[in-house]
Amino acid sequence: MLAALYVGNGAFRVERQEPQPPGPGEVRLEVAYVGICGTDLHITHGAMDGRVTVPAVIGHEMSGTVAAVGEAVSRWSPGDHVTVMPLDWCGHCPACTAGHQHVCQNLAFVGIDSGGAMRQTWTVSERLLVRLPPALGLQPGALAEPLAVAVHDVGRAAVLPGERVLVVGGGPIGLLIACVAAVAGADVVVSEPNAHRRSVTARLGLRTIDPVTADLGTAVDSWTGGAGVDVAFEVSGSAAGLGAATHALRVRGRLVVVAIHNQPVPVDLFRVFWRELELIGARVYERRDFERAVELLAEGAIPAGELISAVEPLERTAEAFQALASGAGVMKVLIDCQVGR
Repeated sequence: MLAALYVGNGAFRVERQEPQPPGPGEVRLEVAYVGICGTDLHITHGAMDGRVTVPAVIGHEMSGTVAAVGEAVSRWSPGDHVTVMPLDWCGHCPACTAGHQHVCQNLAFVGIDSGGAMRQTWTVSERLLVRLPPALGLQPGALAEPLAVAVHDVGRAAVLPGERVLVVGGGPIGLLIACVAAVAGADVVVSEPNAHRRSVTARLGLRTIDPVTADLGTAVDSWTGGAGVDVAFEVSGSAAGLGAATHALRVRGRLVVVAIHNQPVPVDLFRVFWRELELIGARVYERRDFERAVELLAEGAIPAGELISAVEPLERTAEAFQALASGAGVMKVLIDCQVGR
């Protein structure tokens, strides 16, 4: 089988490896598609060198088919369509014993802390698998993981029908959050300076604001009659985005921090105090979020095809990363691992 290995300094090499047979409780998958996400880009930029040991197979947004099962595996059979929930928790830390395994204090993220999906054949523990309906295509199935992030984020915010929701940052996760909030009945606006991302947002039937050419505060006041929005999602990863989201909120509004801020950024705590705002962290997902994401994809409630900008064969993994990093007319790029199998 072929595998794409990240070898450091933004470089990849594709090489042939021997497939790993499944052991007890394991399943060998034929990987169909793997999505590239912002975390993968962070890895290639060196931001996660402390966690990724090169050479490494990365990637955690995937879809595929069960090829073989190991001893004592009864829930899965060859031919089943699946995705992977890439969280490996310890089960005994305070977070796990409190029922919050997804934010385990010793959490290992598959595809970062251990080998990932950018290969033709991948052997994983059966407990990581989430079933995909046979009628759901494997391309949209590869978006189950980022959509599960969005489902979790909207759930953490407890978004209600009719609420006004501002999403600051219209990348893939921001747009998926906007779509999930709209499905929940919210009135949604996305703030995004990139013209291509705004055009994709508009194709999804969502309203957008360009914060470069329009004053976001004025636009929010016009939209809400001066009250402010009920919920603001900070998905930009910028200090300016966090400030804009904070100041857009109504009294007792909810600020949901989704983006990863690798360095401490200022937070207007006076605004939090003055308007009695709620600050909510939202990290990864629970299994129920993953299962709901699959349901939304299967129902066609999320227009996954509009988010997929390009599909590249496994042999062109390096070029696929370069295309996504360029930001030029690209939203979501998938790696096709089926070519030449």
